[in-house]
Amino acid sequence: MIHLSIIIPSYKNASVLENNLPYLFQNLMQCNFSFEVIVVDDGSNDNGKTKEVADKFNCIYILSEQNKGKGNAVRLGMQNAKGRFRIFTDADVPYQFTNVKNMLHYLDFKEFDMVVGDRTLKDSKYFSEITASRSIGSKIFSFIVGRFIAGGQFDTQCGLKGFRDSVADDLFSVSRINGFTLDVELFYIAYKRNYDIKCIPVELRSNDGNSVNVLLHGVKMLFDLPKIVFNFYTKKYNRKNG
Repeated sequence: MIHLSIIIPSYKNASVLENNLPYLFQNLMQCNFSFEVIVVDDGSNDNGKTKEVADKFNCIYILSEQNKGKGNAVRLGMQNAKGRFRIFTDADVPYQFTNVKNMLHYLDFKEFDMVVGDRTLKDSKYFSEITASRSIGSKIFSFIVGRFIAGGQFDTQCGLKGFRDSVADDLFSVSRINGFTLDVELFYIAYKRNYDIKCIPVELRSNDGNSVNVLLHGVKMLFDLPKIVFNFYTKKYNRKNG
């Protein structure tokens, strides 16, 4: 059985992948466990450039025929993953590999169901490294989500999250959000399932792949929040196996 699956959603990020996948593979090759890296192309329509990069690094390549959003891409990757532990991150591999190893430690030896990066923890190095507008936007959205949706978890949008295989199978079989708010949806369902969640500090290493429009995507995400609550109370998140 494969030990670790890393899922990377990508939309028109072929050059970003080419610049940052070497860092990821350099570190993975030094680990004494089996792994797979899955690149999910979210309908980039880039004349096969994303596939070329994925093939160059021997990644598993999955194509979504339409651009539906990060949530759909991550879900496709998770549903095709074979790893005992499954982590998704962004195309620029934004966090230090030591954060990935720390995540695996808590998933494996500490047996947490879900381990997530939290940029607000005191040992994290993130907000001082990005633009003020993005920092403020992230903090406002995280406060709203943490207060009203995600059970007190204030940083839902960190691009590093990991799951045990059975937990990933459960969460991604019922998740419905196709955009960036998938992260919030995962927290919401996980809390309702009483899964054990561990937050870990993260250290930013790259910000090459940031395609988030703080205002535009922020508004769309806020409109998704009541959909998550509605889905729960209309039993759309009930387990598929009964």
